[in-house]
Amino acid sequence: MSTKNVLIRVLTITALGSFGLSSAAHAEEPPGPAPAAAAPEETAVANAALPPAVTATPPPPPYSLPWQLRPVAAANVVRSDTAVAFYDNGAGAAGSTVATMLLASFKLTPSLAPLVRLGFVENDAPAMGADGRSFVNPIVGTTYARRIAALRWAAFLGATIPIGMGGGNTPDAGAATANASGIRARSAMDNAMFAVNYFTAIAGGGIAYVDHKLTIQAEATVFQLFRVRGDSAPSSPDSTRTNSTVGLHAGVFVMPMLSLGGEIRYQRWLSTPNNLAMGNKVAFSDAAMDTLTVAVGPRAHFQVGPGMWLRPGIAYARALDKPLSDASVNVIQVDLPLVF
Repeated sequence: MSTKNVLIRVLTITALGSFGLSSAAHAEEPPGPAPAAAAPEETAVANAALPPAVTATPPPPPYSLPWQLRPVAAANVVRSDTAVAFYDNGAGAAGSTVATMLLASFKLTPSLAPLVRLGFVENDAPAMGADGRSFVNPIVGTTYARRIAALRWAAFLGATIPIGMGGGNTPDAGAATANASGIRARSAMDNAMFAVNYFTAIAGGGIAYVDHKLTIQAEATVFQLFRVRGDSAPSSPDSTRTNSTVGLHAGVFVMPMLSLGGEIRYQRWLSTPNNLAMGNKVAFSDAAMDTLTVAVGPRAHFQVGPGMWLRPGIAYARALDKPLSDASVNVIQVDLPLVF
């Protein structure tokens, strides 16, 4: 065997021997002591330093927004709500009224939101009638709303500012007629805004069940009117009047982006109003003391930004009793609320 081969064999044996001794030494080395358990105080401090676990919060059940009842929520909202009414004068002549409401609401707290509501009405009267338009009384008020499981409730306090057009002892005929037509276009649910000679205090409340894609909501409101001008005007001989409205809304989501909603509304005078005719007070007829209307239609729901929803809807409304049914009043309502 050559010297080179001998050296290779010696180096190989030496390397294998060293590896074997090293492995044996590690295999026989006794294990070190187990790490000491952390004291309870140290564990608490360490856990407190960790960020809290994030738990996904399920979204709230979808709420069907009513057509003319107040929402049972305090919200940031800008809303345009237009009712287009078609009617006749009983003699075959047709007319139309467009009544638009603009509302803005802002949350001061999660439960409290003040609001302001403005109104404008334009009336195209039947033949021989007076066409006209009017800015009606604004409303200012506050909504207080709470939610308990599937139940939501809200209270509302507000008042009108009696600065609407068509008021006073000698009102503009077109504006006064527009105000009267606007009451019919809004299903008599917004009378206080069109009673331009009166300051009106408003108090109301609503409650709703919202769950399983279903909304069922009830509402009641009382209006106390105090005359502040137009004491000799034909439409306002009474120093005070008391009115009321109640309503029931039901809505269901057929898909996340679409809901169907319907409601029934009832307006009733709690006092007996009068008009002036030939200088004499004439009480409202029995038929004019109350109004019953229904409405139904679809509403879409689009998220247009983080926390911002556009919820456009269109509804058809019709009167079920006199005097609106005698005038064949048919109403199309176009509602454009932006919630953010």
